[in-house]
Amino acid sequence: MKRILFIDRDGTIIKEPEDEQIDAFEKLQFVEGAIGNLAFLRQHTDYELVMVSNQDGLGTDSFPEETFWPVHNFILQTLKGEGVEFDDILIDRHFPNDNAPTRKPATGLVEKYMNNPDYDMAHSYVIGDRDTDRQFAENIGCQFAQIGNWNEVTERIFAGDRTAEVRRTTKETDIYVRLNIDGTGQCDIHTGLGFFDHMLEQIGKHGMMDLTIHTKGDLHVDEHHTIEDTALALGACLHQALGSKRGIERYGYTLPMDDCQCSVCLDFGGRPWLVWDAEFHRERIGEMPTEMFLHFFKSLSDAAAMNLNIRAEGQNEHHKIEGIFKALARALRMAVKRDIFHYQLPSTKGML
Repeated sequence: MKRILFIDRDGTIIKEPEDEQIDAFEKLQFVEGAIGNLAFLRQHTDYELVMVSNQDGLGTDSFPEETFWPVHNFILQTLKGEGVEFDDILIDRHFPNDNAPTRKPATGLVEKYMNNPDYDMAHSYVIGDRDTDRQFAENIGCQFAQIGNWNEVTERIFAGDRTAEVRRTTKETDIYVRLNIDGTGQCDIHTGLGFFDHMLEQIGKHGMMDLTIHTKGDLHVDEHHTIEDTALALGACLHQALGSKRGIERYGYTLPMDDCQCSVCLDFGGRPWLVWDAEFHRERIGEMPTEMFLHFFKSLSDAAAMNLNIRAEGQNEHHKIEGIFKALARALRMAVKRDIFHYQLPSTKGML
């Protein structure tokens, strides 16, 4: 099935002035990265490109056509010179208070695509800068990519979302983990162990990953199964979300935390291994046995198929383990960073 990128013009391809009208060449500026990324998407993907733009009152005294078309055509010619041609250009001329069925976020301009079974709207995108573009995407059943950084939008569209869900259920635990590697640090974590929740939240917050973990474990026995199985489910989620690992940095961090220095080096090379150099002199921190720290990272390494080299020194036990989790998060953030313009597998073996 065919897929489409429905692309807004003003604020997305070109910068929008305060009066919201590009009616003179001196007002024309391209959004940083727009031309290069559109050229990349045109060359390397099979998406059709459709421009969808509201132009308030075009053709009226407030916005005469003779001030619109010269600038608009120059935009199109500039893009064409870089290999970017639109398959369709859809412009609505109404004012907002007209409530026209063709004005975004209404769907009138694109119903010919919505009603065509040859098009896969669910895997198409609206690329825009406004909430009305987001609403437009919802109304036509597309995904939405908001312009902030064109490279990030292109990465998402070209290489795909890096999300995964894992459900792990045994007689001892019932665990649900959802991970979005390219998130914003949103966390929803409940394991029944407050300190463990706090540590897992470090991974999401400092790794800029959206992380949901809901664990129901046999805490009436002890904490072992809850901690181990959560690590296994989280590691499996990481492994699944990374997919082929094409384009990632692969390696990744040392950080200080008050009296402590914590180092976590990792490699998503496909082989699990743990080096652990950290000693704890308290039996518990919160409800979490300190003997389970090593066990957590060993299980995480096994399930994610990654090398982990962890070292920590310092006097405060809370700071040491929190520093380790924060360093892990930053190492993950570094290692999963993706460069789609050099979209290669970071291995001489040809596989990871």
